Amino acid sequence: MSQAIRMLGLALGVFFALAVPAMAQDGGSTLSFSSSFGAGLVIIGAGLGIGKIGAAAVESLARQPEAAGEIRGAMILAAALIEGATFFALIVCIMNAAK
Repeated sequence: MSQAIRMLGLALGVFFALAVPAMAQDGGSTLSFSSSFGAGLVIIGAGLGIGKIGAAAVESLARQPEAAGEIRGAMILAAALIEGATFFALIVCIMNAAK
């Protein structure tokens, strides 16, 4: 059931992102719906990814407390990579909105 809801959400997101150019008008707001929608998806995805990393790290620490240093280092590295990709995607959304 959960996977069906995720697929429906993804399908709706793709539909909304691709439908904007078809309904474009001259004038109006400089911030297009697709840019703001894309920025929101980026933030939601990053939050979910970092939350999963944190949950897995806490579970790993509970199972193997002696490996805390290695787990913490890997968690920080993975979170930093997710944040880097998030910032890149946000900049792309902002640049797209400025057009």
